Amino acid sequence: MKSSNIGGQAVLEGIMMKNKDDYAVAVRKPDGDIIVQKDTYSSIIKWKALTRIPFVRGIFNFIDSMVLGIKTLMYSADFFEEEEEEKPLSEAESAKKEKQDKLLMGGTVAFSVVIAIAVFMVLPYFLSGLLKPVVPSYHVRTVIEGFVRIGIFIAYVLLISRMDDIQRTFMYHGAEHKCINCIEHGLPLNVENVRKSSRQHKRCGTSFLFFVLAISIILLLIIQVESPLMRIVIRIALIPVIAGISYEILKLAGRSENPLINLLSRPGLAIQKLTTKEPDDSMIEVAIQAVEAVFDWRTYEAENFQRTEDI
Repeated sequence: MKSSNIGGQAVLEGIMMKNKDDYAVAVRKPDGDIIVQKDTYSSIIKWKALTRIPFVRGIFNFIDSMVLGIKTLMYSADFFEEEEEEKPLSEAESAKKEKQDKLLMGGTVAFSVVIAIAVFMVLPYFLSGLLKPVVPSYHVRTVIEGFVRIGIFIAYVLLISRMDDIQRTFMYHGAEHKCINCIEHGLPLNVENVRKSSRQHKRCGTSFLFFVLAISIILLLIIQVESPLMRIVIRIALIPVIAGISYEILKLAGRSENPLINLLSRPGLAIQKLTTKEPDDSMIEVAIQAVEAVFDWRTYEAENFQRTEDI
């Protein structure tokens, strides 16, 4: 398998695919038509060097992924709002609406980060602390805390997966992975080949989150402080470090077939069985259009797989 640069995410009734700085969103509208919007993403990190330094780039790439993800999700949601008769917006009104959308997106990102820290970093610490009378060892409680964190994550995924809209989003997520796997295995990108490709991929964001949860256990065992307040501070302060390490492992996993790397990837791939579902052919068609808007898979196939045959 040849790793590619393409990645993406599911949006509401569609797919976002990104290749380098170009991204495209393909959405199946309520009337059945597929609309594709292609654009170039400008990183919120103005100093580009930060996005190339190992163990640092992961932090900023994660932030960029969140911003682009929420932006494209909001774009796809616009097609499914209740239709109301609206007068055409003037130039000033359009500029005002764009500014409001940016503020809403920034607020959503900030709120999401705060909630994630509270639920996945602080709450498990307090829950494991309740065991102190019966588990006096800080090391053991830290390990328990890590497993509580992973348990909360899995429970969260299982809970939201019961929603119809989320189930369809997970199906589109599966279509995204299937398209990338189809390309990286040198198969022509068509519905039949995508359908038989795997819906699991080692570079998935789900695997990234699992690495974050697992690596947090190791680092918190190494770095110890006595003050309960400082323990909370340390858990929050280590998040960028954990994200940076997790990103590097994820990138390595995406381009390596080393048995040890494959073993480390298995838990994340297993959790992907919850966050991806088998898509139908109409979803695969949407995913293919998103891919083809930003990625020349024919040239990729010719360059990478013909070279392998020649060798």
